[in-house]
Amino acid sequence: MKKLSLLLVAILAFFASPLAAQSKGIASSADPRATAAGAEILAKGGSAADAAMAMMLALTVVEPQSSGIGGGGFLVHYDVRDATVSTINGRETAPAAATPQRFADANGKPLPFLQAFPGGKSVGVPGNIRLMAEAHRKWGKLKWAEIFKPAIRLADKGFVVNQTLESRLAMIERLWPQFESARSIYWIDGKPAKAGMTLRNPQLAKTLKLIAKKGPEAFYTGAIANSIIDSVTKSAVAPGDMTLADLAAYKAVEQNAVCAPYRVYIVCGMAPPSSGATTVLQILGTLERFDIGAMGKDDPKSWYLIGQAMQLAYADREKYLGDSNFVDVPVAGLIDKAYLAERSALVDPAKARSDYPAGSPPGAMPRTAAISGEVAGTTHFSAVDGKGSIANMTSTIEGPFGSQLIAGGFFLNNELTDFTFAPEKDGAPVANRVEGGKRPLSSMAPTIVFDREGRPVLALGSAGGKRIIMHVTKTLVGVLDFGLPLKEAIALPNIYFGGGALLVEEKTSLADMAQALANYGQPVKPEDLGSKVNGLQRVEGQWTGAADPRSEGNVVSVDRQGRQSVIDGSKLQDGAPAASVG
Repeated sequence: MKKLSLLLVAILAFFASPLAAQSKGIASSADPRATAAGAEILAKGGSAADAAMAMMLALTVVEPQSSGIGGGGFLVHYDVRDATVSTINGRETAPAAATPQRFADANGKPLPFLQAFPGGKSVGVPGNIRLMAEAHRKWGKLKWAEIFKPAIRLADKGFVVNQTLESRLAMIERLWPQFESARSIYWIDGKPAKAGMTLRNPQLAKTLKLIAKKGPEAFYTGAIANSIIDSVTKSAVAPGDMTLADLAAYKAVEQNAVCAPYRVYIVCGMAPPSSGATTVLQILGTLERFDIGAMGKDDPKSWYLIGQAMQLAYADREKYLGDSNFVDVPVAGLIDKAYLAERSALVDPAKARSDYPAGSPPGAMPRTAAISGEVAGTTHFSAVDGKGSIANMTSTIEGPFGSQLIAGGFFLNNELTDFTFAPEKDGAPVANRVEGGKRPLSSMAPTIVFDREGRPVLALGSAGGKRIIMHVTKTLVGVLDFGLPLKEAIALPNIYFGGGALLVEEKTSLADMAQALANYGQPVKPEDLGSKVNGLQRVEGQWTGAADPRSEGNVVSVDRQGRQSVIDGSKLQDGAPAASVG
């Protein structure tokens, strides 16, 4: 559903125009410095896409462990002018030389993740600058160079290390004796930087200035490209095989959004290689026959049903999802109403299943399921401009600190470890195996929701690796079913699964329900399931927003005079612990 109806155009023209006079927009991200960058661009009259790209660049500086220009992302955009929903796929690609045995040992066995991710072999061709260029071409209002100014200022003048960055530096310290370039920027006096210290990154400032002056080609060719190739191919750890031709050939791709109804709403997100929208919509579709809104957030049965729907949807994800340029992905079949009714019928309201098999959606080719892995990193940011257009993007280098390799002052991703390491299972090829030019499967799930009148009412996303899907789904259920404001929906306990158990966020009301949930017949285990959700919500005709209380994110609105107001977040809230992601 890339284009919405002409009726919706008329509706939006009616509703959006009066609101546009009241604000220059609103921005939300996981770091106040990045949110401020987005707000600065909105205050200058920039579009939502301009603001989102300014946040992406600023996060390269202040959140180097999670995202940046050395990685890729997915953008879902709503254009109020013609009521269209568009998406841009900026996911990284494997070098042309990559083979299905890339992450296998000498005996053909999959490598342990901790052995596979550091160094050059895990680096995919970065996509974020090409994504940015495409977004600016289609929806930008300010000059290209203007969007870079906040990030350049942060890199040049320095930024203060926050609690999250300190914890990630400490986490990775034991690896960095092998990565001198990373130490040279993020260690002070021979030790990882601590919260409160100020870091400068003049090398990154130089890189950003060059791209700002010469455009996206300055990243994919020339000095920056040479720096990337040198870092990858000359790495002391697992040198890779990326070439200048791989960089020059990279394209960000516009794709149709994946959209489907849920109750009185329309939920839209990314197509493959993102599994986000498809799996979120499968979970919601499986839940739709249950009135969990009436049950409410405090009833263990609501969470039991969410857990059952989740595990069935993830089974389909592992079997069918991958890069649709390389494998047939039955997206329409996976979210088909009749198929989801079949899947929902597998959920017994009174007793947990003993297994969670993949189904046979319409249009599916025979395939073998195989588990893929994603590290709980990544970041999300959202912007709405004064006209009512929306830019909603999830961005990542995998993490923490991607491959650990530095080029031009920025970290290079380790996204190729999102491929399934075993290329075959039971003698059949795996959908998400490594192949040259292929984009790895992702759980990133930037989502925009429309109400029954076709008006956009939510824009959100999260960090968290494979848990991203559940962080987004939980938040959607909180707003659309439980009727909570976005802030309260984000703060709801997180839920996931693993090792045959239902996993619930420790030290929360959901952990207090553990025994009641276990009474349905599946083991329940409290765990650290931190999240980093950011989003915006339209309430009574006005846009507001919320940041995850587990993160340091915030939301800033910009009035018609360009004055900025923090309306949520800006520090870890209510004594909450730092998120275990990003």
